[in-house]
Amino acid sequence: MVRTVTEEKIIKNQQRKLMIYNFIAFTIIFTIFGLIIFSQTKLTLYSKTDRDLLAFKSNIERVGLIGLQKNKPAPPGIMPPPEFRLEPNPRIIILLWDKNKELLNPESTAFYGDFFEDLHYKPYESITNITLSGMYTYRTITFPNPDTEDTAETIQLMVNVDGEQNVINNYQTLLILCSIVFLFLSLTASFILSRKTMKPIIQAWDKQREFVENASHELRTPLTIIQNKLELLLTTPYAKIMDKFDAIALTLSETRRLSKLTSDLLTLARADSIETQLEKESFYLDQFIQTICQPYYEIAEVEEKDFRVDVEGNTMIVADKNRMHQLLVILLDNALKYTGNQDTIVIKMGADEHKITLEVCDTGIGISDEGLENIFSRFYRDDKARSREKGGTGLGLAIAEWIVTSHKGTIQASHNTPSGTCITITLPK
Repeated sequence: MVRTVTEEKIIKNQQRKLMIYNFIAFTIIFTIFGLIIFSQTKLTLYSKTDRDLLAFKSNIERVGLIGLQKNKPAPPGIMPPPEFRLEPNPRIIILLWDKNKELLNPESTAFYGDFFEDLHYKPYESITNITLSGMYTYRTITFPNPDTEDTAETIQLMVNVDGEQNVINNYQTLLILCSIVFLFLSLTASFILSRKTMKPIIQAWDKQREFVENASHELRTPLTIIQNKLELLLTTPYAKIMDKFDAIALTLSETRRLSKLTSDLLTLARADSIETQLEKESFYLDQFIQTICQPYYEIAEVEEKDFRVDVEGNTMIVADKNRMHQLLVILLDNALKYTGNQDTIVIKMGADEHKITLEVCDTGIGISDEGLENIFSRFYRDDKARSREKGGTGLGLAIAEWIVTSHKGTIQASHNTPSGTCITITLPK
């Protein structure tokens, strides 16, 4: 269906909005995911070092720095937590600060020399990262010296974490690169998803437009006929009914056609809005079919058609009786409508443990290959002129398909041999 420039613009704008929303959603998800992974990785890498620092601090607070150096036992009744009863980490460096915040042991160890003499005191009460000489990273914590008689007022513990920091920096770089790739993939995925999301919306829009246009056209014809005939009757107000019988009969015929069309449109509109609810109950389908077919025996006999019903006995089904009645009437009306004298109409029903199969076959005028593909489309008529003569609107089989699918069944049309059409319905028991 050809769309106007305005409609194309609306569709593109909506697709662009969907793409932006999807892109924002993907970006937020990837960002949160990346931050969680980065923070957990960082926490995991530092966890062993932090435990060692806290364990060393705990031991100093229990026995003092001198006592720790002499392996002095803990005071009676004071035991460290199990996770702190560890051997000291040899990587830990101890810095001592006096009351003037001057470093007492800038050389720290022979290995480091006076590397720490330019370090300034800061009260790191919790474990913190510091960088020395712009290239070396340490985890550090500062706490008061438990030995009040010692010249060192504050103790600072430090552990070099260049290896861990190098891993974190590399991971951060990798995460940034992956984020850029993910953003590009998110943009591509958002574009694809927006197009896929819009596809059913566009199809529904096109169907709605087609439905409205076809409904308007179908309603216009009987309304025009009724209006013309009534205006003609107004020109002869003193005429007898017998003289205007044809005009009145045609008006009544078009009124009935208009009423049926309106009813069918209302049924389909309710089906689209899922307003109509099925009222299912258990009943014997074979007896139900026989009852509905009774009037059609007489109609077929009058029209010199062979009408047969071949159904299995005691076949139970759970379905909506009113909708099943409507379904059968649609199929039987179509079979009678598009068959001629001496043609045959056969209704067959078979069942197994799980499903029921119902066939309505005739030897009538049949349908084209194109018609088989579109026969359940709304307002579709294989031969519009002939269908209009017979009062068809092209909505019956569309309603039939809705009834079958609402019962979780399937319906399909096929060519009958040697001529005519078969409608095959499969329903769950």
